Amino acid sequence: MSQKTVKYEVIKIDREDRVAIITLNRPEVLNALNHQLVRELDEAITEIEQDEGVGAIVITGSGERAFSAGADIHENREYTDEEREKVTAHRADYTWHLATSIKPIIGAINGLCYGGGTVMATSMDFLLGCEKTSFRFLAVNYGQMNATWSLPTMVGWPKAKELLYSGREVFADEAYKIGLLNHLVPSEDLLEKAVEVAAGIAKNRIEGVANIKLMLTEHTGLPIEEQFRNEVNARTGRFKGLSVEDGFKDFLERKGRKPQNS
Repeated sequence: MSQKTVKYEVIKIDREDRVAIITLNRPEVLNALNHQLVRELDEAITEIEQDEGVGAIVITGSGERAFSAGADIHENREYTDEEREKVTAHRADYTWHLATSIKPIIGAINGLCYGGGTVMATSMDFLLGCEKTSFRFLAVNYGQMNATWSLPTMVGWPKAKELLYSGREVFADEAYKIGLLNHLVPSEDLLEKAVEVAAGIAKNRIEGVANIKLMLTEHTGLPIEEQFRNEVNARTGRFKGLSVEDGFKDFLERKGRKPQNS
């Protein structure tokens, strides 16, 4: 993997084939999410969305212990009320950007993932983990709330309620069992597996994957028949796909019908 850019200070960006790998890089504070990290991550995703050579994104954390311990409490306590309000609004914008990015975003959760880290993680398309992975949805412990819109899409309402109401720790085996993790692999294989899964997505037409993601987002909460009708209409309307000749070009070149003799 070769590093793509040096303009960022608290994240790293590498690239393998058509997959961009973003690493949260504040290991000395367990990759706590200060404003600079959130801003740099938001800018990096915007940059990658414009790169036609990248078809998928993997986000992971540096160090041996944490994906992210959550918000940087030491930084937050220094803000004035006005500053805190502005930062909170930006965090909300970046979270929605994660959820709706035109490039699929996959989390490689390499260690503990607490508080604001879980908001980041559940805003991604799906997650992979290892034996070091654990989650805590801590907002309730501080009389606050988050992930009420994202966690249920991963684990369902009953389990989401339990985790959000209690704030208890969810270890790797349980996270995999309830669907919070799509894959559970040894820690030494985590990034490689995440890139492998991402590469399998990235080989597809970028617009096609983006359209599927947008439809899934729009369908949340709609009646099943409405979802069906929307898909049918989208296939022939705003998301009209490639022609048979373009969509199956490789297949037709390999196995196209031979011209019939006249």
